[in-house]
Amino acid sequence: MIPVTIVTGFLGSGKTTLLSSLVKSRQTRRLALLINEFGEVSIDDALINDSVAGDEHVRIHDFPYGLIAYGDDEHFIPTMQAIAARRANVDHVLIETSGLALPTAVMELLQSPELAEDFILDATLAVVDTPLLLSDQFDRDLNSDSSHAAVQDSVATLFEQQLEYADVVVLNKIDTLDEDALLQAEQRVRDRAPNVRFLELAYNARLDIRLALGLRLHQPTFTAHNHRFMPIPGSDTPTLGNHVKLNGHAHSGLAGHSHGLATHKHFHEQDPGWLSFVLRSQEPQHIETLKHALIEVAKTEPLLRSKGFILVDPDKSVLVQGVRARVAITADTTNLSAKESELVFIGYHLNRNTVATLLSKLTGTNWK
Repeated sequence: MIPVTIVTGFLGSGKTTLLSSLVKSRQTRRLALLINEFGEVSIDDALINDSVAGDEHVRIHDFPYGLIAYGDDEHFIPTMQAIAARRANVDHVLIETSGLALPTAVMELLQSPELAEDFILDATLAVVDTPLLLSDQFDRDLNSDSSHAAVQDSVATLFEQQLEYADVVVLNKIDTLDEDALLQAEQRVRDRAPNVRFLELAYNARLDIRLALGLRLHQPTFTAHNHRFMPIPGSDTPTLGNHVKLNGHAHSGLAGHSHGLATHKHFHEQDPGWLSFVLRSQEPQHIETLKHALIEVAKTEPLLRSKGFILVDPDKSVLVQGVRARVAITADTTNLSAKESELVFIGYHLNRNTVATLLSKLTGTNWK
């Protein structure tokens, strides 16, 4: 059967960047990638295509509009069946879910009669924005009944469920963190999801491909790994004194594992409070002005994610990646022929008109 790895993680955790690095280090593996974004414009698909750069052994399937494998998705099963039909050219399937999805929807359909004979779950990876985890952004607000508390509760619930159904948690965006911070992050993961199997560190958004693909954690006949792991202890176990043991290269042995997918077979519907929309502008933008504007919008509105391509002059565009009030702007290598600026916004009960009005006011340009 063709192994499937699910990459999950909350909005802005860095799934696409991590996935791009895995694709670049694929060695001889022939990959099929399913990329899911919650919104009408696919930014991640463009970024992945840029990293693949025409590699004939990597085929990308884009799933915009809604959540992959959820109830109204009519494309997932036919796409997977088409992959199975060309199995001689596919060694592994990677599925990047939306930051608002749970991996259980994909897990359930992998067990369906249409797919069960052709595919097997290899592992589920949950990518974590470690600085956000350490800044209490995934904690519940227990002292307020405000709209902010509602956002925090929805974020915390979704984040905890993504961790709950993960085999491997990848601590991402850790390059500026010291040992104590990593130990604290480890403990926070364990407190939320004591049954997570392994914890890995992704410096520079890179993960050794041996720690991501070919884990075979859901094969009932599994007897041994081709490399060594260290199972994470239970939630009552103190954090490690030496965190280097979690660097992905010093795992102890792991006995046979026959983790049944029946424990995951629980279908989750989307919370209708999560909204996504696109704003566009025909006018060139000033980079620093736009960055300041996005930060201010995130401070005043329930905005959790912004991303897109921004036109700065007729021959140049830049890539914007925002996670709450943290905004990064880099050179765009994928959309050089852009004729307008296009930004995707995702939030909880986020008002499109309010965001458009505020962004237009702060940039001095028209966004609609």
